Amino acid sequence: MTRLHSFHIPVMGIGFTIDSPLKVSHYGIDSVISLVDDILVEKIRKMYCDKFEKPYTEISEKVEDFRAKRITSYLNLIQELAQKKFDDLKDFTFESMGEVKKYFAMLPDSSDVKIEFKSIIDEGYTLEELKGWIGNHLKMGSIDVNIMTKVDKDNYLKKEKLTTEFNDAHAALRGYANSNLTSSVILSAGMNPRLYSYMEQFEDFYPDENGFIKKKIVLKVSDYRSALIQGKFLAKKGLWVSEYRIESGLNCGGHAFATDGFLMGPILEQFKEDKKTLTSDVYQLLTAALSAKNKTIPTKVLALKLTAQGGVGTTEEHNFLLDYYEMDSVGWGTPFLLVPEATTVDAKTLTSLVAAREDDLYLSNISPLGIPFHSLKGNTKDDEKAKNIAKGRPGSACPKKFVALNKEFLESGICTASRQYQHLKIKELEDQNFPSEKHEYLLNKITEKSCTCVGLGTSALLAYGLDTKTEGEGVSVCPGPNMAYFDKTLGLSEMVAHIYGDANIISRTDRPNMFVKELQIYLEYLSELILEYKMTPTDKQEKYIQKFAANLKEGIGYYQNLFANQTEFFNAVQTTILEQLKEGILTIDAEIAAFALVEVE
Repeated sequence: MTRLHSFHIPVMGIGFTIDSPLKVSHYGIDSVISLVDDILVEKIRKMYCDKFEKPYTEISEKVEDFRAKRITSYLNLIQELAQKKFDDLKDFTFESMGEVKKYFAMLPDSSDVKIEFKSIIDEGYTLEELKGWIGNHLKMGSIDVNIMTKVDKDNYLKKEKLTTEFNDAHAALRGYANSNLTSSVILSAGMNPRLYSYMEQFEDFYPDENGFIKKKIVLKVSDYRSALIQGKFLAKKGLWVSEYRIESGLNCGGHAFATDGFLMGPILEQFKEDKKTLTSDVYQLLTAALSAKNKTIPTKVLALKLTAQGGVGTTEEHNFLLDYYEMDSVGWGTPFLLVPEATTVDAKTLTSLVAAREDDLYLSNISPLGIPFHSLKGNTKDDEKAKNIAKGRPGSACPKKFVALNKEFLESGICTASRQYQHLKIKELEDQNFPSEKHEYLLNKITEKSCTCVGLGTSALLAYGLDTKTEGEGVSVCPGPNMAYFDKTLGLSEMVAHIYGDANIISRTDRPNMFVKELQIYLEYLSELILEYKMTPTDKQEKYIQKFAANLKEGIGYYQNLFANQTEFFNAVQTTILEQLKEGILTIDAEIAAFALVEVE
């Protein structure tokens, strides 16, 4: 399906985009549902069945394969309800064209469909002629899903370990594969060979003769090498990656998958330069695999899209990614947390997000997955965590166990944010008798983990007034650093107008360019690496820091050349950007000089 918009709304948290397609797909906007939490999915399904008077039968944990069945049922319901809203939009009269006009008003002025619509309006038309044309030209936004491939916990029935297909990510994939959707699954958090191999079982992931794929595969990646490795792995199984969704390593919301100091600009440059090679090499493997499986081989090379996301905040940045780097679409995540028409955020959290400034937003180590995680200071889940620590009972009760993946103490796995794990880990630490500074540092590393698999979904329950007895009322929220520059709640039309340059909703004039902001976060990350080395030094870490710094400097050199020679974009801030890049070099030199003097125990 061809996109009418040049932006998409990525997955945010677990609950913030849980029903976004129902809010925006009838306007032609793509969005993504997280499939982490089937308990949340089931609660929201019941709510919408009650609201729209649809029959509802609970899928309890006593039902065989309940996780997959919950997900299938929810996705089918969202697809049905979204299709009804889209059909209602197209079934208009002259007096009820408000939604149609809103649909077209939000399209970019360059859109062929929008231009043709204006022409029809100017030339005159009958109601039936207009409805016929709209029926042929308007498209729904894609109802996509996200699976974090590493969140693939083993599951048990009466203490007996179930087979791999009942692991969490496998069950989520099956739930999506069995749904009625024609859309994409976005696979994030790295490669899971077992999960990728499992996809071979579902016909919807294979192309037909015309190259149509009912359920497309999208990989979220932060570097070219990872994209190539994963694309080839899947192609050898007859599975085509239709889109590589390139995300900034650190200038993003949610989990941040830091590169080895490689910056987003040079990474995008490589994708741009090597797209044809990537397409041809992977497609060759695909056709060989399809032939070996006696499956249909498309008559022409399949389409490959490149998209980018992470820290985008202005129409100039948006257009630069589209025009210079030749991206097919740009993801706008964090700002949409302030758009109730598009995302689901409880009132208290929304107020905190509106007020958030740079010092309130930080790259934390709170995720039980052990991956850096963007967070908002003072969120209610962290308040809850602090109270537990103060009471001498750090850790969460772990009611959902979606990230109970650590097997240090139990073969079945424990979440590192759980009370059970932290109790055992603190006891282990106390037996080491480290000096006080190192002890406190390592103690904080244990207790700072937060129950995000619950906290990231609770906001949706609170927003809709649903029961939170199991979860509690603590909310985790994961905006990117870009949130600091957006300071009010927004309507959907306002946000889209800002994206396309028809309005400006950023009142501040000191917002750094998205590439500079990413660099600044990487410099802070370098400082953290050096601190970690000081506390727990290894030769491997020492070499890594040196390599990391060298890669950063190489990336800055790329930007210096890029921005010094730009004539179409960023002219008003060119001098500022070049000065900030120079400061970046000086900061790295100072950090590495200090690193060379670090005394380790």
